[in-house]
Amino acid sequence: MTAPGQAPELHIEGAIATITLRRPEVSNRLELQDLRALREQIDEVNASAPVRVLRLTGSGRYFCSGFNVGSIGASADGSGFEALADALEQARPVTVAGINGGLYGGACDLALACDFRIGVQHAEMFVPAARLGLHFYRSGMQRFVSRLGVDAAKRVLLTCDKLDAAEMLRCGFLNALHDDAQAMSQAMDALSLQLSRMAPLSLLPMKQHLNAMARHTLDEQAIARDIQRAATSQDLREGGAAFREKRAPNFLGH
Repeated sequence: MTAPGQAPELHIEGAIATITLRRPEVSNRLELQDLRALREQIDEVNASAPVRVLRLTGSGRYFCSGFNVGSIGASADGSGFEALADALEQARPVTVAGINGGLYGGACDLALACDFRIGVQHAEMFVPAARLGLHFYRSGMQRFVSRLGVDAAKRVLLTCDKLDAAEMLRCGFLNALHDDAQAMSQAMDALSLQLSRMAPLSLLPMKQHLNAMARHTLDEQAIARDIQRAATSQDLREGGAAFREKRAPNFLGH
């Protein structure tokens, strides 16, 4: 049976790319074909050098209800979803999740895989894996611990408690909370524009190294190389000139 709604849509405009989940009739539930489409869209964004920011959001009143539980037998170990979340975390651009409503199950990890998470007052989250008899996959558990701390991770994953937007903000799941979808969208636009104006030779490697530090997997040679590359770049000279001349810099990534 064909899933209601449409496949995720990728839109690229200049330095900012946006992926929108488009199955509002089923709370933007993800099907197997959606996992493949999202991986391909992330690959396309990674290959587009001008893109510095990737946003992920949903249509309607929900962000995402996770993987289709009806297909659970086809991927009971969660490997396909884990690969998608890992690809999102490792994406070259800085990532922003616009959490326009409820998110459930693996969708909570998709949001955690993003660098920033902006939500609305009616958002809520819960992960029912233990209630369903599923063991959450390894990298997702690691993201919950590294981003929220082990106590919050235990509450979400072991008790299956539902957290409202205020609790999501308090535990660090959300970076910012807004009254409605319009205010959230405006805040996401402002943050995306701010990020897109940063020097890519600083912005993009630092994002990767910070994530590696959180995982305790920092590559010392890689960070030394990237520091040196930025230190000898034309962008650094441009940044200094723009500061002295009191103008916006024009970073070109070299």
